[in-house]
Amino acid sequence: MADIQKIRSFIEERLAGGELFVVAVAALPSGEVEVTIDSDRSVGIDACVELSRALEAEFGPGDADFALTVGSAGVGRPLTLLRQYKKLIGKKVEVLLATGRKMVATLEAADEESITVSRTAMKVVDGKKRRERITTTERLPLEDVKWTKEYIDFK
Repeated sequence: MADIQKIRSFIEERLAGGELFVVAVAALPSGEVEVTIDSDRSVGIDACVELSRALEAEFGPGDADFALTVGSAGVGRPLTLLRQYKKLIGKKVEVLLATGRKMVATLEAADEESITVSRTAMKVVDGKKRRERITTTERLPLEDVKWTKEYIDFK
């Protein structure tokens, strides 16, 4: 079986200082090694091919006991690293809390312990006849967040 830590170290060293970074390196039960990368902007197919070829050159083409897949952390996949959260600050995200509550909000800030999101909704204000647009901001501890994903609106 492939040495996952050795592969991860090789990738991190190769990508150090650039806009690409490692999200995950996993050994699948099928014997395949799956490498997931992301970027501060976007990951092109050329970047995945280049990394795949570098890994093949380092660890041997068609190595006897594992196959390799390199892909990007696409839209719809949960965020796992602080760097991924920071890239989405100012954009809409979908958040599922451990309580089962789901929300779509704008990601305002992120750190190692929490994320801050804001939502705007039309609400009735005491003493007024019309509803007003009210923005609420919430700080959510990461331990209370089951997952966060980039939100894509198809409207």
